[in-house]
Amino acid sequence: MRRRARLCPPPRLWPGLAALALSGALALAGAGPGAAAACRQALVLALDVSGSVDDTEYRLQLDGLAKALETPQVQQALFAMPGAAVSLAIFEWSGQSYQRVIQDWQAIDRPATLAAITRNLRLWSRSPAPEATSIGGALAFAGQMLARAPDCWKRTLDVSGDGKNNDWPLPQRIRKTPPLAQVTINALVIGAELLRNDDAGLGNIAELSAYFTHQVIQGPDAFVEVALGFENYSAAMARKLLKELQTAAIGSAPPSRVRPFSLRAGTPAPSSPGTRAPGSDQMQIAKAAP
Repeated sequence: MRRRARLCPPPRLWPGLAALALSGALALAGAGPGAAAACRQALVLALDVSGSVDDTEYRLQLDGLAKALETPQVQQALFAMPGAAVSLAIFEWSGQSYQRVIQDWQAIDRPATLAAITRNLRLWSRSPAPEATSIGGALAFAGQMLARAPDCWKRTLDVSGDGKNNDWPLPQRIRKTPPLAQVTINALVIGAELLRNDDAGLGNIAELSAYFTHQVIQGPDAFVEVALGFENYSAAMARKLLKELQTAAIGSAPPSRVRPFSLRAGTPAPSSPGTRAPGSDQMQIAKAAP
């Protein structure tokens, strides 16, 4: 009897065929005169400049973001798909009525573009801002920015903050309104004055991280990154950017909602959630409920 030809390629060829299919899709997306380049992610960064942030911490935050964007691993992630760039926007915020755009939407499609953004961050000067901390106001403004963002495959908002919301509107209400309802919201918690190598200091950082987990972030893969002081901001931002920019692997486990951290190096802690490892200064925060 004549054997029927096999229509499905062998498994060893699947990765190559998947890459070929993606390349073809990108080529078709850019086909035709005047066609816009594909955008794989619209990422807006919101930086806390409220009254709890002094001038030294302000500079550490902006210069730290510039340094994080310049790390080789982050640059590799940004330029991983030349045919589908990441579009980036950055603004600073404090009270309900204070939001200031540092960088409007820009496709990061070449090193020179990224260099111009990091140069702008280092040259940026602080303006007087209200003392209040309106995370809800920052979310609302980010929603307006995302409403006019490029048409990208994914939209992500990243909020940095060193304290809880103490102004209107409430972040847990704003995050559910259009156009944020379908946006992934991550957070970078800065333990500014909370950095004490004792149980009280660790408890305060855990409390602030839990607040952002329950009241600010949203999305199935949303998470909270922790910076132990503004001096650690650059390293924490680099870790967060890598996690946001990485391409999700097929069958990979969903990321935890709060990243474990160490007081010394920001490394994952081996102890069980909510405890300190015996004889160490590491603490792990329990995963938040969905």
